[in-house]
Amino acid sequence: MFIENHVSTYKKLQNPTYLAENKTIWLYKSLILYLSVYFTRIDKLTTQSTATHFMLSQIRTYSLLTLSIILFALFCLPVAIGTANAQNNKTGISGQVTDTETGGPMSYATVSVYDGAGTLVNGNVTDDAGKFQVQIKPGTYKVEISFISYQPQVFEAITVKEGQMTSLGSTALSPDVETLQEVEVTGERMQMQLSLDKRVFNVAADLANTSGTASDILDNIPSVNVDVEGNVSLRGSENVRILIDGKPSGLTGLGSNDALRLLQGNLIERVEVITNPSARYDAEGEVGIINIVLKKERNGGLNGSFDLGVGHPDNYNAAYNLNYRKGWINLFSSYGISYRRTPGGGTNNITFFEPDTTYSYNQTREHTRASLSHTFRSGADFYLNEKNILTASGLYRWSDGDNDVNILYEDLDAQGEIIQQIRRTEDEEEPGYDVELALSYKKEFEQKDRSFTMDFKYIRQDETEKAQQRETNLTFPAEPVILQRSSNREDEENILFQTDYVQPFGEKGRWEAGAKANIRTINNDYIVEELNENGVYEPLPGFNDTFQYLENIIAAYAMVGNEWEKFSWQAGLRAEYTDISTEVIGSSLNKRDYFNLFPSTHLSYALNKTANVQISYSRRLSRPWFRMLLPFSNYSDSRNFRAGNPDLDPEYTNSFEFSYLKNWAKGNMMASVYYRHRTGVFERIQITTGEGLTTRIPVNLSEQDATGVEFNLSQDLTSWWNVNANFNFYHAVTNGSYEGQVLNAETFTWNSRITSRIKLFEHYDFQQALRYRAPEQNTQGRRLSMTVLDIGLSRDVLKGRGTITFNVRDLFNQRLWRNILETEELYSESEFQWRARQFLLGFNYRLNRNKERKRDRDGGDDMEF
Repeated sequence: MFIENHVSTYKKLQNPTYLAENKTIWLYKSLILYLSVYFTRIDKLTTQSTATHFMLSQIRTYSLLTLSIILFALFCLPVAIGTANAQNNKTGISGQVTDTETGGPMSYATVSVYDGAGTLVNGNVTDDAGKFQVQIKPGTYKVEISFISYQPQVFEAITVKEGQMTSLGSTALSPDVETLQEVEVTGERMQMQLSLDKRVFNVAADLANTSGTASDILDNIPSVNVDVEGNVSLRGSENVRILIDGKPSGLTGLGSNDALRLLQGNLIERVEVITNPSARYDAEGEVGIINIVLKKERNGGLNGSFDLGVGHPDNYNAAYNLNYRKGWINLFSSYGISYRRTPGGGTNNITFFEPDTTYSYNQTREHTRASLSHTFRSGADFYLNEKNILTASGLYRWSDGDNDVNILYEDLDAQGEIIQQIRRTEDEEEPGYDVELALSYKKEFEQKDRSFTMDFKYIRQDETEKAQQRETNLTFPAEPVILQRSSNREDEENILFQTDYVQPFGEKGRWEAGAKANIRTINNDYIVEELNENGVYEPLPGFNDTFQYLENIIAAYAMVGNEWEKFSWQAGLRAEYTDISTEVIGSSLNKRDYFNLFPSTHLSYALNKTANVQISYSRRLSRPWFRMLLPFSNYSDSRNFRAGNPDLDPEYTNSFEFSYLKNWAKGNMMASVYYRHRTGVFERIQITTGEGLTTRIPVNLSEQDATGVEFNLSQDLTSWWNVNANFNFYHAVTNGSYEGQVLNAETFTWNSRITSRIKLFEHYDFQQALRYRAPEQNTQGRRLSMTVLDIGLSRDVLKGRGTITFNVRDLFNQRLWRNILETEELYSESEFQWRARQFLLGFNYRLNRNKERKRDRDGGDDMEF
């Protein structure tokens, strides 16, 4: 009766007429549904139908969405009302600042208010009209108004009374001629900035990223690699969490990693790599977090940038990033369109060992992947007052892929002679879209660094892959042609709600706490059909399933930290409850739910003003992602399949790291020693599933111990030559088994990247980036080495407002993934090139702002509580 009542209510809530006549009931029943259904264990209702299971999951999703919006509105409404009331009861100083040369208003001049002891009490900047207001308590103060390269104006003994705004009238600032003559451009913002908790890479400064994608950019980040399938790894592990602007996003991919290849690089501002995250971050990601930060300005007036790019093979793109700020509102918008058509391919020579005979074949694959994509992002910051900011934003991405695959199989006899040739072709269309809506609220307090934030995000995605396959025997043309078609549709709905509070104490102490809820629903429909003798397509056995994935994660954390002289510390604890349900409709229902605690600790000691050491520890987990659980998703290769494993359990990691950071006048260096102990390790293994057939599946191995050393160095060799270098060496021992097969491996390997940037003459920059990956042993063979060289040249034009860039990615066309697979059942040697060498020409124009010319060696505080 419980189920029937709530299903009945759910159906009523889908009726627009019912909602229009019962608005109050709609809110009430949505809340009741949330409280009753969300905390009801669906696995206790296994007697219900599949349709009922799906309906209950939708009730959970929509009820949480309703509850989140109501809570967000209930919280922000009092704030807005309080803000409106506060506008009528202000105490402080006001005025206007003008320029003596132009007579016009001066925006973004700095207004600083000091007490009798000379301590800064409060401050503000002028708006577009040159006006300002500074709220302070009643008393007597000194006020200083300044702007870079202008002579400051100082007002002594300004009296402020309760409930009054003391006006300074109009203040005119005059240019400081001596200061203007001394101003010198020192160079661009550093490409890599180091701090003890993260590394920040200003990717726009890397010439190799011109006209590239998010996947290209990540592959250029030190210690980060992107393999032939688009999987991202950090320090040798693929279990890394990828975020967009600090939050989960559909831009990182639904079921595959192709999404990162569709996100244009010229929409990205920087990439942050956090190797040992604190408790404030999600526990997901064995080796840490990679955060991709999209471009967004908050400067006054209208400013932004425009990008155009063209390349060979076909690579065309255009993008803009605009910002307009006036008074209490900041509007921002960005759009990117790109078309890419890239060739690639490879070979695979494979031999199967059977009791009485040996069977082998050679495979040659050629493919062309084409895609047209649009990404539009827009939003606004609403400055309710000096302490309250409300941000609303939306993102829409649409893409349409057109992929062609041509595979030639050459079957060989025992003497290696060709006995038959079979050609298989595929023509695939891959449309998809992504919609994201976000609300964010931040409240600051009079106490410095005290803040409260709330975030809400809704994601909706849909991706469809439809393909036609044709298989022909070239040796025996009399054999019938095999015609097949496949369809794979994935759609996702994701709701995120998060809140954080930070409270300073003492002189340098701080504690913080927060909570987060993340609800995901993914549906996948997959089918392969073959044309029979009667001219009718019928399902191919074993390749027809409807898969549903439900994920609910509830988390809370608390952290505390302090600093005494040269010693800083931070400790935190994060609790996460995970409820995951996967179901192959009509076949099996698989439930996973677990509760875990994740401690983290960071200790830092300042050896002197330029050197620090840090010891950190964190416990983390890696949940199997959706595609790892999915039975099948691709049928382009009829002999080698990729499949998921719905029985996968999460992987757990204990991570320790010791770091040393040294800054000096013309460079910095960071050295780290790290150790990771993993249990339930994910490993993709290849198994033989029939004569000449293989399937690659993920399994949980026993455990792995990895120890590594990493160096990051940035050095200005001269005023015109800068070098960035990264070196990562690690040793890993893996012990495990699968169905009686021992899967052990020990590897010593390393990778390195060196970037040299030279300023030629006055307006030219020349960059070379050399990457090397050493061979690596795995549980079923080894990956061979790879060396890649990228070069780029840029020139500033239009008085510094524009930049023309030319670069070549993979100059010697050597970015080949080469692997040797060796088991008791087979042996294979393969190499694959996802994309051939590329030539790219780009142009960037900056509106109302020149190229950024600020150097920042530290990249932030040495210690982040």
